Amino acid sequence: MNTVHVKNITIGEGIPKICVPIVAPSGDAILKEARRFAELPVDLVEWRLDWFDGRFDLDETRRLLAGLREALGDKPLLATFRTFAEGGACETTGPGHYENLVRSAVDSGYADLVDVELAAGAGFLADLIPHAHDRGVKVILSHHNFSRTPELSAMLDILERMEQSGGDILKIAVMPQSPEDVLTLLSATSQARTRFTRPVVTMSMAGMGVISRLSGEIFGSALTFGSAGQASAPGQIGVEELRGVLELLHKSL
Repeated sequence: MNTVHVKNITIGEGIPKICVPIVAPSGDAILKEARRFAELPVDLVEWRLDWFDGRFDLDETRRLLAGLREALGDKPLLATFRTFAEGGACETTGPGHYENLVRSAVDSGYADLVDVELAAGAGFLADLIPHAHDRGVKVILSHHNFSRTPELSAMLDILERMEQSGGDILKIAVMPQSPEDVLTLLSATSQARTRFTRPVVTMSMAGMGVISRLSGEIFGSALTFGSAGQASAPGQIGVEELRGVLELLHKSL
């Protein structure tokens, strides 16, 4: 599996990197949250634009991206607009809005990575990903299923489509209905580590799936999401507890 280098971190080797989302509604609250991260064991920060009250104003989102870049210093910044269909806080306003938001984040010069949903379509991905790479921006291709856990083969097929589309990091998050679902997700993760060349990020959500957020170094998930305030998805745990568990597991390997 190849690694992805972003600023001062390498995703895909050693202890899974910890990403913390900012889900505040106002610009002041967003920047206040970002300034707290300098004292927390956080590797990179995700700004969830779908939670921001000014999300439909591209000039305002670029202004906040600039403020976040300054506040975060050397910590990489991931820009994400999660659509309502995949667990986001709101829907886009119409055709092309999602695409324009993603392009704006790429072109801002402040985001180090962008999250792009696989469901955005092959045409958009074929245009956006090379453009992002030209701008020095890494692309996380993502898929979220908040209702169930697909079959093992289906999850591997989704990850394969992501790799073929040119994503730098392949992410899938699913909802378990049973402990067996969690095992299916972990099996998909383990197989993906040897089957694909890009770093893989996987998670089984909610309380039942917490083990998947902790055991990435064992099964092959290169990144895990924790919380430093309000969580952006069910099952996230505090970053300090998360760091402690990840380091404990690392020492035992």
